[in-house]
Amino acid sequence: MNKKNFFRLAALPIISLSMGLSCSKSNSNNGYTPTPAPSPGATGNIIAIANMSFSPASKTVAKGASVKWTNNDAYPHTATSNDGSSFDSGNIAGGASYVYVANTAGTFKYHCTIHGTTMSGTLIVNP
Repeated sequence: MNKKNFFRLAALPIISLSMGLSCSKSNSNNGYTPTPAPSPGATGNIIAIANMSFSPASKTVAKGASVKWTNNDAYPHTATSNDGSSFDSGNIAGGASYVYVANTAGTFKYHCTIHGTTMSGTLIVNP
């Protein structure tokens, strides 16, 4: 191996390392802010349960959308349709969630069976 080729080969790792370091000092995301992948049922159709209420109290979704109730209280709640048959979460423990796929269009009033109709909401499913 001649001297010229030896120095080229010896310099290659140093050049590669310095290029990597210079790239890492630039804006590593090039102005792009990644969006975290949604969890199942979390398509923006989230209803929070907190302080003995549903928030928002009325939610409109498209037919076929998933709706997720998330219990932020330390005690259980339910999300049960007033007609008793459209949907019923059963007990949702504190910190847990319930996902319902809204396959039927209409307006559905619901409540927490544990805490009565004073804790209520409305789910509107557009065709």
